[in-house]
Amino acid sequence: MQKTFEELKKEFGIENLDGLNDAKVLEQREKYGENALKEKKKQSLFIKFLLEFKDALIIILMIAAVVSLIVDPHEWVESLIIFVVIIVNAILGVYQEGKAEKSLDALKKMSSPTCKVWRNNVLVTIPTKDLVVGDVIVVEAGDFIPADAKIIECSNLKVDESALTGESVAVDKDATEILDHIVGLGDMKNCLFSSTFVTNGKAKALVTGTGMNTEIGKIAGALLESEDTETPLQKKLTQVGKAIGIMALGICAVVFVLNVLKPTEDGVELGDKLLDAFKIAVSLAVAAIPEGLATVVTIVLAIGVEKMAKHNAIVKKLPAVETLGSTNVICSDKTGTLTQNKMTVVNVYLTELKDLKDLTENEKTMLLYFATCCDASISFEDGKEVRIGDPTELALLDANNLYGRKSNLTRVLDLPFDSDRKLMTTVVEMNGKYLAITKGAPDIVISRSINNQELLDKALDANNTMATNAIRVLALGIKWFDSLPDADVLEQNMEFIGLIGMIDPARDEVKDAIAVASKAGISTVMITGDHVTTAKAIALQLGILHEGELAITSSELAKISDEELYEDIEKYRVYARVSPNDKVRIVSTWKKKGYIAAMTGDGVNDAPALKKADIGCAMGITGTDVSKQAADMILTDDNFTTIVEAVKQGRGIFANIQKCVKYLLSSNIGEVITIFVASCLVLIPMFAGLGTPLSPIHLLWINLITDSLPAFGLGMEEPEDDVMDKKPRGAKEGFFSNGLMGKIIVEGIIIGCLTLVAYLIGHFVFNHVIGQTMAFLTLSSTQLFHAFNVKSDHTIFSKHTFDNRFLNMAFIIGFVLQLFVIYCPGLNTAVFKFEALSVVQLLISIGLALVMVVIMEISKCFSKIWDKLNIFEKLVLILVSIIIPILLVFIIKPVIKHVSKRYDN
Repeated sequence: MQKTFEELKKEFGIENLDGLNDAKVLEQREKYGENALKEKKKQSLFIKFLLEFKDALIIILMIAAVVSLIVDPHEWVESLIIFVVIIVNAILGVYQEGKAEKSLDALKKMSSPTCKVWRNNVLVTIPTKDLVVGDVIVVEAGDFIPADAKIIECSNLKVDESALTGESVAVDKDATEILDHIVGLGDMKNCLFSSTFVTNGKAKALVTGTGMNTEIGKIAGALLESEDTETPLQKKLTQVGKAIGIMALGICAVVFVLNVLKPTEDGVELGDKLLDAFKIAVSLAVAAIPEGLATVVTIVLAIGVEKMAKHNAIVKKLPAVETLGSTNVICSDKTGTLTQNKMTVVNVYLTELKDLKDLTENEKTMLLYFATCCDASISFEDGKEVRIGDPTELALLDANNLYGRKSNLTRVLDLPFDSDRKLMTTVVEMNGKYLAITKGAPDIVISRSINNQELLDKALDANNTMATNAIRVLALGIKWFDSLPDADVLEQNMEFIGLIGMIDPARDEVKDAIAVASKAGISTVMITGDHVTTAKAIALQLGILHEGELAITSSELAKISDEELYEDIEKYRVYARVSPNDKVRIVSTWKKKGYIAAMTGDGVNDAPALKKADIGCAMGITGTDVSKQAADMILTDDNFTTIVEAVKQGRGIFANIQKCVKYLLSSNIGEVITIFVASCLVLIPMFAGLGTPLSPIHLLWINLITDSLPAFGLGMEEPEDDVMDKKPRGAKEGFFSNGLMGKIIVEGIIIGCLTLVAYLIGHFVFNHVIGQTMAFLTLSSTQLFHAFNVKSDHTIFSKHTFDNRFLNMAFIIGFVLQLFVIYCPGLNTAVFKFEALSVVQLLISIGLALVMVVIMEISKCFSKIWDKLNIFEKLVLILVSIIIPILLVFIIKPVIKHVSKRYDN
């Protein structure tokens, strides 16, 4: 049995149903708590730290370090360094995870739902979590119910309770329903429940339960499960990482066998030979594994999401960042998105079309009727104007406040606006009679009016005149009743009164944004509920509608089959008078045609289309909670320009991730090539004395410093100037498409060859230790220089080359640290087993590293020629690029010896 309002007031300690004051709100919050569900207990730092070691690549490294320590305990330094690197990587991962959680929490706060509530006798909008038991809330079509509540009064209220009951049909609510026995949730007609939403009508209700004390709170376990935020890209890169790990193990086995098979020097026992072979295999494993790949990609995505938030685009789902870069059609609502959403009444029509000067009393009365048939409100709070409601209705209130009549008409019945009826009706009591005031689309109101046809035809002419000038027109009809009428007769056989015209000017910046989108291969389509002539006028003004392209109405669209729409979808640029089903149909057809479609919307009727689109963009200011829930992204400024900027940022983020992956993998392939080719060369008699060019400690240091820091810098790149001059990525285009993997392999081979040449020069001209030191410096320097090659597809000799401060700092820090470990006494010989290089050796190493820049500049110039080569031709060029540098070592060996001796003397 339900409690009465009197019993509830006594239980909650409230005096009336007019809303709480600030003191009572604090008291209720202290007693009942915040209106929020308990969150899932977060993992401790220690557990997060341990989970960082579950990666397959990290496990391979740990096994290699442990086995190396067991095989040769004297060489404990290298194993220690491996563990240090792994631990540092884990700490970075935990730190980044914490940072990402904070970013997501911040984004949740920015996009957190709000509700309308009576506080201190004023209707205000507050965050849903601030609601308390005893509050009086107001909800209307499109709103989520913020808490459990008992309805005080309602009008034509329907609520979708499927989230709670599973019942897909909206439930009719009735404030007068009395329940004197226990019933199921679905039959509690006079109650509202948290997390359900209003599909029609409006209501005023008393909050009876918040947070975990709501019905949804009692079954909140399922809601506490955190979403999987791993994006398709991250999953793909995880698979790449595993493939690299398996490949590394295979190559390690081959290298181990090769080094066992090489000719044994005199006095070297088999055990020592096996130990050396194992060390080389461990080095290769270290070289092949891109330890920082997953961390870097996660950081780049997190940075991208934060950047987009600063540009007024809140990304709710990380995959949206990736999809944005592929968007090639934007289906945009007109009002507030393409226009300023500042509706202003400019014309009235009673018997003649005129502006708002010298209005007659009848025209002033018409303004009053328009303002009365509105759900919007304008109030003042702490000296500030608070405007709540639809911009069109706010414009009507403004017009009446400035030019109309002041009157407090008592509303006794409402039929809320419905997108199918395109009408709203309010019944007021006047002088013992009831007046039904209906406002809505002129064609609908006029078609239901009983005035003489000549008057109605003139009204239609006035409507067309205004609509042609991009003026939005509303019509007004009235009907008198002696007694309170039934709802089904309100909007029939009305007396047509007049028209009102208002304009929502196009945003100044939108025309340029549409031009940028068009240049980027993105089509802009207007989908609006406005009259077709109004929509066409705005579309022409903004550059959406061009010669040969068409505008179509909902009724005309209904006559077109799905097959015809599929064939001609590219022709239509404006859809007017659309219904919710039309929006879904339009978006679905674009998708079937192979386009990646973004869709904007703000109403509950937009939710299905927002969900259907590849990128659903809800309006942050005018958007309903339902539309925000269905969307992938929320535009906090309701601006079309923000979508285009978000696409630009999305393309930039994807490009940055590709740069990071290209940089890291090419560097690791270069390290693998160095060790693998050196291992193969030892089988040739003339190279029999070769050792390992780089030991595990060298490679780990390079991977930790030279790889990771520049990779982070590449992730912070701003989108390139021409990023919106390119066509979008194809819907089925893979991450490594357009020859990216081929470029990675070729660049890796070049890095490996240059490093190997440095080692061979050092080894044969000087000694093995010098060879290793030169190889180390050449490899690290080549990678540092290569970061600037990867930064852009354009030449390195550009004014933008050094505009990334983080990348510049990473380069300087990386270079200084490499020289530090080579020249720091004790550290160089005891830990890294290096020998300080002479000036000649240093210049040779740096010179070889700069060769990478020269080769990349040539490749950028002749990229079109390279792309035309077949696989065989590319392989021949690669093999030649490996063999020639090795042969050159022996040709220039005497020259290097001579110059070095002369310089030393």
